Amino acid sequence: MTTIRGARERARTEVTAAIKDEARRQLAAEGAAKLSLRAVARELGMVSSALYRYFPSRDDLLTALIVDAYNAVGSAAEQALAAADSTDSTGPAGPAGPVDRWAAICTAVRAWALAHPHEYALIYGSPVPGYTAPQLTVEPASRVGLALISVATDAHRAGGLALPPLSPELRPEAERLAAQFAPGLPPEVMAALVAAWAQLFGLISFEVFGQFNNLVEARDELFAQSTRRLAHEVGLLTTSGAAR
Repeated sequence: MTTIRGARERARTEVTAAIKDEARRQLAAEGAAKLSLRAVARELGMVSSALYRYFPSRDDLLTALIVDAYNAVGSAAEQALAAADSTDSTGPAGPAGPVDRWAAICTAVRAWALAHPHEYALIYGSPVPGYTAPQLTVEPASRVGLALISVATDAHRAGGLALPPLSPELRPEAERLAAQFAPGLPPEVMAALVAAWAQLFGLISFEVFGQFNNLVEARDELFAQSTRRLAHEVGLLTTSGAAR
């Protein structure tokens, strides 16, 4: 029985992967709004009723694709941070400074977006009409933001963080966000992090969706300068005086 169960699980995994792959091809060709379970089933040579055993509705399939995309870009960010922590700009000489750690995350997110523009559009583009993302998408969607927060938190502990300005009107909101996502992080930094996070994806979206076409040629250089400026606006210093 164990052998049969294992074979069934492998078969289900393979079919699920095939369904997602075909759905991603449809995203690239038609966009998320036109994603159709019947069309996916037809391309795979399945009857619709069989596909419904894997994804009961279009929204279930969309959710699976969204979770996969958030996890993929989140993994890219986390792996870049881990790599930055094992090297610095001159070679294997220890962890990078806060700004370099920040830049590593941003660069990895951009690289993933440029390599997967249709999946990026699914999670950071226009909302899909009639679709409401369920709660289970929240944790995967948080991974990039939490990676950036971890850089600021580590810098704060190590003395590599300066406090940005914060208006009195925004302070209650910043205190709430800090308590929710980064206890111990100054609210000044939390407010700046939210703004920097939005600006990071604004930069990436302009590039992915073509707003820089016929306008900006030195995109690598613009992105590098802009993301390091964002790091300084968050309060990150180039180096910190203490080990993390």
